[in-house]
Amino acid sequence: MVTLDINGTVHQIDADPEMPLLWALRDKLGLTGTKYGCGIAECGACVVHLDGEPVPSCQTPVSAAEGMHITTIEGVSGPEAEAVKSAWARLDVPQCGYCQPGQVMAAVALLRSNPQPGDAEIDAAMTRHLCRCATYQRIRAGVHAAADQLG
Repeated sequence: MVTLDINGTVHQIDADPEMPLLWALRDKLGLTGTKYGCGIAECGACVVHLDGEPVPSCQTPVSAAEGMHITTIEGVSGPEAEAVKSAWARLDVPQCGYCQPGQVMAAVALLRSNPQPGDAEIDAAMTRHLCRCATYQRIRAGVHAAADQLG
């Protein structure tokens, strides 16, 4: 049995401690907002926050997440999250949208650590997030718009 604090709710799940957190979220708890992309932590589609830090859930065993606060796209909140979601909608950032949960989680983490990032800082924070629609310019513009909204 593994105990996980996800989006402020404690869950006990029957899972192998080495099960990737992604599968615990999706298959055990039905939190399907976090996406499976590559399975090797190269695309960023599965990013969640562990104690506020973005991590690829496909390569994080549930045992490593015990005792930490896990935030998924379903539970991300706060001024940075609201600014990112608002900017994404206002600028029509997503195209197919598959990578967007990971992109949003990375953008929120970036703005929490650096409220006014420049292009290079945005690119560095988002570099491990692949978008098959290549909306990178809109993603960068969305991060800038969210930062502007935060003031």
